[in-house]
Amino acid sequence: MTFKIKVNEVEHEVDVDGDIPLLWVLRDVLGMTGTKFGCGKALCGACTVHVNGTPMRSCVMPVEYIGESAVTTIEAIGDTPIGESLQQAWLDLEVVQCGYCQSGQIMSAAALLAANSEPTDSDIDGAMAGNICRCGTYLRIREAIKQAAETSPTSSSQGD
Repeated sequence: MTFKIKVNEVEHEVDVDGDIPLLWVLRDVLGMTGTKFGCGKALCGACTVHVNGTPMRSCVMPVEYIGESAVTTIEAIGDTPIGESLQQAWLDLEVVQCGYCQSGQIMSAAALLAANSEPTDSDIDGAMAGNICRCGTYLRIREAIKQAAETSPTSSSQGD
């Protein structure tokens, strides 16, 4: 069956079964390999993408449910002010260890900062609780989110 999906502001027509997870459409059909396969059960967050700005686990989301929703992946998150600030903070604080979960981590962090430009440690821990890092970089992730919150052009503390 043919589906039209909008990914990173670009419309794509894909010929796949409707029950194939969005993750496999992104990776195998569209060649966008930034989104990672982790557990395949929506438990680890490695496959997190945004669907209409909401973080979703693409490993369990059938492509037929996307409809006209806008999908944003790690490949385009740096085009947003929040995403750019997050990616810079990740580099500044050397967050990445093995790196496997980091695209999902950044996608969840971007959704958090879009909803809350000045998150507390508790806010960060709550928003990031569904993203598992096998290397245990949680403290660096939290610090990077705080730095991004301070430096993002959308931050209310910018220029203080």
